[in-house]
Amino acid sequence: MSRYSLGGLLYEGKAKRVFATDQPDLVAVEFKDDATAFNALKKAQLAGKGAMNCRISALLFEHLARCGVPTHYLGLDAGDRSSHWMLVRPVRVIPLEVVIRNVAAGSLCKQMPVELGTLLEPPLLDLYYKDDAFGDPLLTEARLERLNLVSPAQRAEMERLARMINTELCGLLDRCGLQLVDFKIELGFTQSGELVLADEISPDTCRLWNRAVGDANDRILDKDRFRNDLGGVVEAYGEVLKRVQAVCPEPSIYG
Repeated sequence: MSRYSLGGLLYEGKAKRVFATDQPDLVAVEFKDDATAFNALKKAQLAGKGAMNCRISALLFEHLARCGVPTHYLGLDAGDRSSHWMLVRPVRVIPLEVVIRNVAAGSLCKQMPVELGTLLEPPLLDLYYKDDAFGDPLLTEARLERLNLVSPAQRAEMERLARMINTELCGLLDRCGLQLVDFKIELGFTQSGELVLADEISPDTCRLWNRAVGDANDRILDKDRFRNDLGGVVEAYGEVLKRVQAVCPEPSIYG
């Protein structure tokens, strides 16, 4: 068993619960089976989803760490909580969603005259204000400056880190026969002030297409299967996990 005791609930989001522990430098994250879309207007329970997202995230966090990307990840839990639980460093999450788009899809194709599947070179980086009450709006540079959430130097470091993450993930997932269409990440500051990758990286937060499939629906291996009522959501997540496991070492167990 991991050498810690679970404390009180710190935060509950759409897909995870975050708990304090008896150690000030340790936080426990539970991945839920809840599936949501359209700002939680569409909801479902998908058995096994949480465990798969937890393990996919662990594998990708560890890969990124080996590539020099700082993250909040410390390891998977042991014992009874091993399938759904991850141990991480506490971070002060910046209320900005950082989105990297390698291929045009989703909302971009509704907001700009660009066709689905268009390669974006260089990849497009967008920042969104993370607040459900405002609908997570896209930010201009002027609005970002107005919010005063990060300094110009921190903003530049966020972009540098996000683009580094994109490069490393694209390389890994290409080996898995997967195209990383786009993804969103959250970044935060540790207690020492280091900017690190937080939250998760999974089919909930990435668009992933099977490179071997041409059909626009059949190639989807991510949350769009749930958003668009395509079915086979759990099976798609399982396929992603199988492919990532095939090219990554087993994830670490905390403690």
